[in-house]
Amino acid sequence: MAVKRTPFIAGNWKMNLDHLQAIAFVQKLAWNLADAKHDYADAEVAVFPPFTDLRSVQTLVAADSLPIGYGAQDLSTHDSGAYTGEISGAFLKQLDCGYVIIGHSERRTLHAETDEDVNAKVIAAHRHGLVPVLCVGETAEDLEAHGASAVPVAQLRRALEGVDASKGLVVAYEPVWAIGSGQAATPAQAEQVAAALRGVLAEVAGEDVAQATRILYGGSVKAANIAAFLREPNVDGALVGGASLDIDEFSAIVRFKKHVGA
Repeated sequence: MAVKRTPFIAGNWKMNLDHLQAIAFVQKLAWNLADAKHDYADAEVAVFPPFTDLRSVQTLVAADSLPIGYGAQDLSTHDSGAYTGEISGAFLKQLDCGYVIIGHSERRTLHAETDEDVNAKVIAAHRHGLVPVLCVGETAEDLEAHGASAVPVAQLRRALEGVDASKGLVVAYEPVWAIGSGQAATPAQAEQVAAALRGVLAEVAGEDVAQATRILYGGSVKAANIAAFLREPNVDGALVGGASLDIDEFSAIVRFKKHVGA
């Protein structure tokens, strides 16, 4: 029997917004959603700012008791030591981060992260009580050669080797060919891959974990298309890139039920 999963709308700011801009953004986002009487039971909301913004976001969220979650965009496989420029999961936990993005396609391509690196980072996140937002997805070449689900399924299997997914996991399907292109996957395409990913979760972690795990879609998500994705039974939210930097657009994505009549 399917488990009811709270939709999750996450904004990945990438390398945008300094700490002062982050404070202003989160304040206005909270005001917008409060004015709209957003029910966070309808959609959980989280932002993923650059590392330098996290302390400022933590202070604001704690001081104003804001119901907005936040996380980091990456973490180190190491907990401490001589690793210049790396950020330990222990540090992120001290900043009260709830989540951390792992395996984003930009990390895989620009920083040559392997499936083994991604797996080690998932394990590191769990070691410090962080919930990984694990990104998987195929390039246009992968899509042509292997079809839509083969590469994401293989990436998920490798990322979960030796992992206890019951400790907390969010999976984000981000087709690389859709990110920043303005051309999103169709809801049917997203559902096909999400269903295959949930099947993998059932195999490696059991049906209960598979049904409880939220699977997001990411790639040219907008207020105009979010409701169509969320109507699919295996798509539980979105990892939003460029549109998450526009407060009005991101607020509208969060409020998909009222905004588009989902």
